[in-house]
This record gives sequence, structure tokens and C-alpha cells, in this order.
Amino acid sequence: MEILKTAIDWAKAEVFSSTFFILFGAMFLLATIGFWQLGKTEIAKAFVFPTLVAGTLLLAIGLGIFFTNKSRLTSFTVDYNSDASAFVESEIARTEKTMQEYQTIVFKIIPLIIVVAALLFIFIDKPIWRAISTTTIALMVVIILVDSNANARIEAYNEQLVLVEKDIKN
Repeated sequence: MEILKTAIDWAKAEVFSSTFFILFGAMFLLATIGFWQLGKTEIAKAFVFPTLVAGTLLLAIGLGIFFTNKSRLTSFTVDYNSDASAFVESEIARTEKTMQEYQTIVFKIIPLIIVVAALLFIFIDKPIWRAISTTTIALMVVIILVDSNANARIEAYNEQLVLVEKDIKN
């Protein structure tokens, strides 16, 4: 029963974490409005579409994580009560898959995207490319910050699941 509480606490933490994606998405959208209404220079006007895209992506990510984990809060109890062993096994498989995705996407691909964006900023002297590069770097930094915390949480959750699985098998 302790693992059910741990699973629910993890899902609640993910729901809370998703609000940061939503918050940063809203900030990017507010920046879009600011650039659109107040931007007088060519570079300021160039930021309108990149910040709009970044804000929309962050909102989509945040809302997706929010609703996915909100539904898990109720399904965890049902799944655990129907078959605790199967629940633990499925959660271990899911968390291990997610941790592998974090290792690949968040800690390898996103830093590579940041490097490419920085190089574009340095070597292309067009306002739109500078705006795209700057916005991309900001977007990727937000994702790394939020997801590195999510990765630490899911690793701790996975460790708890593995310990419970050992207890169930013994």
C-alpha cells in the first residue's frame, strides 16, 4: 500500500511540474504580444513568430503532462487494487522507458539543439534567424530545467518500485 501512496505522490508532483511548462508558455505568449505591439525595430518584430511557436509548444507540453498525470491519479488506485504485482511491473516498465527517453532527448538531443542554435546565432546575421536562435535556446533551457527535475523524481520513484517488486517476489 505504501507504493500506491508513492505513485500518487509522484503523479501529483508531475501535475505540479507541468504547471511550470504552462507558466513559461504563458510568459512566451506574453512576450509575443509585447513584441507584436511594442516592437519597433526589425529584431523586435522578428521575435513575434518564434516566441508564439515556443509559447504554444510549452503550453501543449504542459497541458499534455497535466491531463495525463491527472488521469493517472485515479487509475493508480484502481490498477493497484485489481493486481498490485502487475501494477508494480507495469510502472517499472513505464518508468524505465521514460528514463531512457530523458537520457536520449533531454540530456543529448536538446543540448545539441542548443549548440546548433548558438552557431546559427553566431554565423547568420539576419534578424529572423537571430530571433529563432535566441527563442530556441530559451525554449530548450526551460525544457532542460523542468525535465531534469522530473528525471530525478522518476528515478527515485523507479527505485521505490524496484524495492517493492523485490519484496513481492520474496
